[in-house]
Amino acid sequence: MALENKLGLTSASDLAREEERISKKKALQLFENGTLDTLEAGKFSALATIHKHLFEDIYDFAGKIRTVNIAKSNFRFASVMYLESALANIDKMPQATFDEIVEKYVEMNIAHPFREGNGRSMRIWLDLIFKAELQQVVDWSKVDKEDYLLAMERSPIKDIEIKHILKQALTDDINSREVYMKGIDHSYYYEGYTTFKTEEL
Repeated sequence: MALENKLGLTSASDLAREEERISKKKALQLFENGTLDTLEAGKFSALATIHKHLFEDIYDFAGKIRTVNIAKSNFRFASVMYLESALANIDKMPQATFDEIVEKYVEMNIAHPFREGNGRSMRIWLDLIFKAELQQVVDWSKVDKEDYLLAMERSPIKDIEIKHILKQALTDDINSREVYMKGIDHSYYYEGYTTFKTEEL
């Protein structure tokens, strides 16, 4: 079953294809129209703006904090009950060094603030912080998908792996459209979410 969407699609595979096509187009717009340069790097407000832009043509919930609890495999992301306070705490986390930035990214991944589309939005958000603080970004073509997904899965307990993977892929080519788009082109998506309880806010 597909998530309820503005496209009227009922097939999950059809929705995934359209999601990828539309989000790539919208991500390119974000890059080319200068919107990213106006966002406050490291803040949830920046992530919400990115998410809204990528998915506003697909989902009513684009840019809005989720109202359901979600899980991946045996891992439950932050409870809806505590999500807003978790996001407020993440906003306050330091981001002056590489380690601090990745630790902030890991915490945002645990929060998983949106019903769908977290990974794509957060990779743009992560690069926004790297660019602002370190004058670098991740070249996602140098990141192995399986290694990345496993490292992210383990990151709430041990973040050394994801730090190593991302550090090896940093580049100074911060204004390259090609480098930017690789974060969207590569499907580093958490698939197979389970909604285990609905709690409307």
